[in-house]
Amino acid sequence: MKLHRFLIGQAETLLADVLTFTHPADAVVSRFFRAHPKLGHAERGVIAEAIFAVLRRRLEFAHLAQSGSGAPNRRLILLGLMQTVGRGVLSAVVSDEEKAWLDRIAQIDPASLPERMRLNLPDWIGDTLRAELGDEGLMQLAAALNYPAPLDLRANTLKATREQVLDALENAGIDGGTTPYAPEALRLVGKPALTRLKAFQDGWFEVQDEGSQLLAYLLAPKRGEMVVDFCAGAGGKTLALGALMRSSGRLYALDVSERRLAKFKPRMARSGLSNVHPIVIDSENDVKIRRLGGKIDRVLVDAPCSGLGTLRRNPDLKWRQSPASLAELNVKQASILAAAARLLKPSGRLVYATCSLLPAENEAIVAAFLASHPDFELGDAAAVLKSQRIDLDTGPMLKLLPHRHGTDGFFAAILQRKAAAKATAAEPASEPA
Repeated sequence: MKLHRFLIGQAETLLADVLTFTHPADAVVSRFFRAHPKLGHAERGVIAEAIFAVLRRRLEFAHLAQSGSGAPNRRLILLGLMQTVGRGVLSAVVSDEEKAWLDRIAQIDPASLPERMRLNLPDWIGDTLRAELGDEGLMQLAAALNYPAPLDLRANTLKATREQVLDALENAGIDGGTTPYAPEALRLVGKPALTRLKAFQDGWFEVQDEGSQLLAYLLAPKRGEMVVDFCAGAGGKTLALGALMRSSGRLYALDVSERRLAKFKPRMARSGLSNVHPIVIDSENDVKIRRLGGKIDRVLVDAPCSGLGTLRRNPDLKWRQSPASLAELNVKQASILAAAARLLKPSGRLVYATCSLLPAENEAIVAAFLASHPDFELGDAAAVLKSQRIDLDTGPMLKLLPHRHGTDGFFAAILQRKAAAKATAAEPASEPA
């Protein structure tokens, strides 16, 4: 599409609101578009991509913008637009002074910038990741986080094979291919509109990052089992688990948000699953959960976390999180994991997962849990994936990184309840309301 001057002004206005960091960026952007219904689909895409480019490269752009003139937010949004639509398109709709400034910026070698500007990370995050990945690994990760994530799909094998989904996409003029790890994952070229496709409406596929799909294979639920998705959210992982169970057994989708579970219901209807039971809970200690104590074969805990593994999609999180908010999350993560573990039968399996890159939310939580729960032991994630013909070995615990695996950042650990352990005393056999 052709870029118009008024779009730059709209983007500048929206950016000022986003940079207050009082609400999630995607919510602020959605609210802005609802307030400006005359903006077309393509125009919204241009504005949103520029906003998120600024969030991804905020430190770098702020450093470069010091050399310009005019309002600071306008300089930032011009740099975002230069990355997303290109300098040639942008130059046609800015002043001569701004065009000359953008030309000068384009001549700067990014490698010449100070390291902190190239990382585009708050110091507390950068320092933690450097200790984990080393200098080179940190720079590679930071470079990957400066660009949008790809669009991944999961073929719903209750309705169609991965090859059938690929054919349907190709017939709709959408390019894509398979991914390296998850058996039913597809990765598309660009960000095509999908919701009007018959294949989508018929439940042939769901949008889901490949890394997220792998969590279902770690849990490896079997037909006829009782399984709990403890923090189900909008249900993407629940749907993946249900497909692996071939819609048999019982699959409980628990969440504290009635709104999120309400969004899940249309997805569940499209999927064709009949074994899913969404349940709103008030906390991890809800009586509805206690009634399942000692009865469950497998539990997935995709714990609330900082979300720093999703920075390609949600770059504002790195500016909205803090060491204090991380400490609060750690307390919640430990509490949820302990509550979920009480559901398992002897020999039952729990997968603790986050979309975080930080050891404090990952290895530290698992280590503390194992130290206080001698009836559990750590399973081997690589061996479980290998048994399902998934060639991915990141060690005993799953660790996915955008620059290494092309997925969102994910962590997962298998916590196996020992066969000799006694099940938690169950309350009366009634199931959750």
